[in-house]
Amino acid sequence: MQVLSRVLSYAVDPLGKIGSNPCEGVRQIYSGSRSEIIWTGSDIEHLKKTCSAEIAHAVDLAACTGLRVGDLIRLSWSHADEDAITITTGKSRHQREAIIPLYQELRDALGRIPKRSPVVLTSSKKRPWTVNGLASSFSDAKKIAWPKGDDLNFHDLRGTAATKFYTAGLTEREIAEIMGWEEDHVSRIIRRYVSRGAAIKERIRKLDQAKK
Repeated sequence: MQVLSRVLSYAVDPLGKIGSNPCEGVRQIYSGSRSEIIWTGSDIEHLKKTCSAEIAHAVDLAACTGLRVGDLIRLSWSHADEDAITITTGKSRHQREAIIPLYQELRDALGRIPKRSPVVLTSSKKRPWTVNGLASSFSDAKKIAWPKGDDLNFHDLRGTAATKFYTAGLTEREIAEIMGWEEDHVSRIIRRYVSRGAAIKERIRKLDQAKK
């Protein structure tokens, strides 16, 4: 499945032979969860010590938006208005939108990115990333940051964003709109992406607030 998905991703971009990758969203036989694995602020800062500015921009934007890598690399400046980023999601075959409010941390992340192209993220060659190009460069940067290896991958930044939104007290409906998820599946998806420790802390906060 992984190999087939990579082949089909290449057919989408850069070949342009098909409109979307039909492997996206197909359930895997392996049912292991990475819900406990998210990037912390110190993880991101550690990577930034040695990675390029272009990789740092991609990581910051992923952690702030929760966008999948395919949507992240096609995000353009025109997707952002005064209050929010609005972009259709590739996994839904562009039937649903992710509507991400421009909160201060996200505004700061966008402010650090030079406008080299209509697309927000570009490589060191000042060209838009491809999925494989970003994946390869990110992998190289991670090996330099953690020579002995680690258990973090780029997709885990999606869980980092979901955890951030959840612990900020956003409702399931609001998280669904931001992440481009179906609202009736939000509870299940939150259980998958939000770390257990963050969920417990949020319940403590709600209980303490209710007592007050």
